[in-house]
Amino acid sequence: MIAAVKRWHAVLCALPFFIPLGADAAEDLSGAAHDLARQTAAFAGAGEPVSVEYRNASSLGSGEFGQARGAFEAALKEAGLRVSDIAPVAELRLTLSENQTQYLLVEEAGKGDERQVWMAAWKRAGPAAAAVPGMALDRKLEWEQEEQILDVAFPATGMLVLSLSKVTLYTRRNGSWELRQAVPLSPGKPWPRDPRGRLRVTGASFQAFLPGMVCGGAAEPSLSMECRADDEPWVLESGSRATLLANFAVTRNYFDGRVATGTGLRKTIAPFYSAASVEERGRPLWLLATLDGRTQIFDAGLEPAGAVAGWGSDIAGTEASCGGGRQVLATRPGDAGQPDAIQAFAIVNRAAGPLTAPVEFAGPVTALWPSSATSALAVARNPQTGRYAAYVITVVCSM
Repeated sequence: MIAAVKRWHAVLCALPFFIPLGADAAEDLSGAAHDLARQTAAFAGAGEPVSVEYRNASSLGSGEFGQARGAFEAALKEAGLRVSDIAPVAELRLTLSENQTQYLLVEEAGKGDERQVWMAAWKRAGPAAAAVPGMALDRKLEWEQEEQILDVAFPATGMLVLSLSKVTLYTRRNGSWELRQAVPLSPGKPWPRDPRGRLRVTGASFQAFLPGMVCGGAAEPSLSMECRADDEPWVLESGSRATLLANFAVTRNYFDGRVATGTGLRKTIAPFYSAASVEERGRPLWLLATLDGRTQIFDAGLEPAGAVAGWGSDIAGTEASCGGGRQVLATRPGDAGQPDAIQAFAIVNRAAGPLTAPVEFAGPVTALWPSSATSALAVARNPQTGRYAAYVITVVCSM
């Protein structure tokens, strides 16, 4: 829906009434954002810089408002526009509003003396799966130590712990883990300041991915391992079905954006910290926690399809039978002003809805990796003791 007005600020006063109840609306936030972006590109010119100001005139909180901002900026980029405050060709003002049945995105665009106002709506829906009865996250402490824990995995024979100096195998005896064997790591150069590592187990065999190094080994009949300096892509898994190959930035703590999907698609996208896969109406989506503090949503072709705000840099995918069948476990942002926590979410209409209450930790979560189809491995550092603790976080569905 498009309207051209001269006194464009007056439109905001009538936002809830401008679009009739039940009027045609986009399928979701992403569709509404793309409708506006197409009109903006025709108005400003493809490839031109535009500046954007935002206003929230709805009842939605900062997280949902951030999702609207992310979806609009992703749609602008996809339409060929650049968001920049330096010599913009057009100045945009985006307002998020609502009426009884719809949410509204209202865009005021100015270019020279020309003014336009466009509106796009999408149907209101209740919180995504927030009322799933009995759904919760179970936290189980598996291991604690002084040295930083990068990852923990569970071969059939016991537990592997990946640290900065070694890979250690433990076996269960009398209800507790006992040391069985350790193999040291000998990197060819010092680790980066904020190192990360990933264990991937298949039966009794395992792979260990580290910055600039990959190791392969076996836990039986005894722990053995061979390592080599290599920039081989890390295998990122989500639940039991989705995999992504991603190149790690050796001197940093994130993936550089060069990725390949399980279908063989190769692409370079924005650098990111972690990844998870979900399905929405049978269509696969990838969620990537990017360096700008948002979680970007990508479709099966790894094209931008929206964004989620309000999460931390660590996410992991699970596939419990409740909560829509696929969930995303996400940490809190580092500046949340609260204890770090992990919470399960579902993605509906390209927006995140909470499925469980958050599980809080005494200190920051330093790693979050998928562990099984329904669980993830989380590492948290206790700021009082300085020790690292590894927990298995499991999505629990009560009948």
